Amino acid sequence: MMTNDTSGSPAAGYSEDWDSIIGPKKSQFSLNLKEVWRYRDLLMLFVKKDIITVYKQTVLGPLWFLIQPILTTLIYTVIFGRMAKISTDGIPQPIFYLGSLTLWNYFADTLNLTSKTFTENASVFGKVYFPRIILPMSKVLSGLIKLLIQFSLFFVVWLYYIFIDKRIQPNVYILFFPALLAGMAILSLGMGVFITSLTTKYRDLTFLIAFGVQLMMYATPVIYPVSVASKDKQFWLWLNPLTSFFEAFKYGFLGKGVFDPFWLCYSFIFTALVLLLGVFIFNRVEKKFIDTV
Repeated sequence: MMTNDTSGSPAAGYSEDWDSIIGPKKSQFSLNLKEVWRYRDLLMLFVKKDIITVYKQTVLGPLWFLIQPILTTLIYTVIFGRMAKISTDGIPQPIFYLGSLTLWNYFADTLNLTSKTFTENASVFGKVYFPRIILPMSKVLSGLIKLLIQFSLFFVVWLYYIFIDKRIQPNVYILFFPALLAGMAILSLGMGVFITSLTTKYRDLTFLIAFGVQLMMYATPVIYPVSVASKDKQFWLWLNPLTSFFEAFKYGFLGKGVFDPFWLCYSFIFTALVLLLGVFIFNRVEKKFIDTV
């Protein structure tokens, strides 16, 4: 311990440069990215664990990443396309549902996993220190790996409909895809850390998360385009920040949909505010959540 004693004791005038100092954050809105970078090896270990452990003891292993969207696309094509006859704006139903589901699965899975960060890892948090935000970040990154695997399937089918079936016409707006993906990742992170912070005290929320995410899918143009809604109801759909992301994705890759700069700006601003609110609540709760979990 450093002291200001000048009485001639051995400690007098002694100074030491510490390698690491653990202390409170300077800002409640900080993600503390500098410290996260120092713990990047741990972050990558969590990402690897998330990918490996999910299908480690399954027969088909990572193939489930591809089987799940294929089966879901077939079911949606039959139920919503053939039976319910919901319009897809002239886009072939398989590629319409596959593209929407690829994005939605990433958002929903990431949100569900990050929203359980505190409750599922309380035993780890109580034993060793590391930046707590690393765990929800690892869910976002591991989800991206899963997304890339599923997107490869979408890409193959997409090329088929461009060069063989020739029923879709992509355009230059596909270049906005990385920004759309970043927006969805940040939104799921912000909502996830906000929810996990609340569940440390209000456990009832854990029972509502899966149900709420399912309802959110029907309020997002996943199984239908915005055009199927009447003009007076489209406004309420656009208030969902995911709507502009999904419509811009369809417009760029499938040639149908809406690319609206105004609503995209709204979505990105909304996403930034949700992230700030989520990080603020997360930083406040992490100091004493062990006492309530």
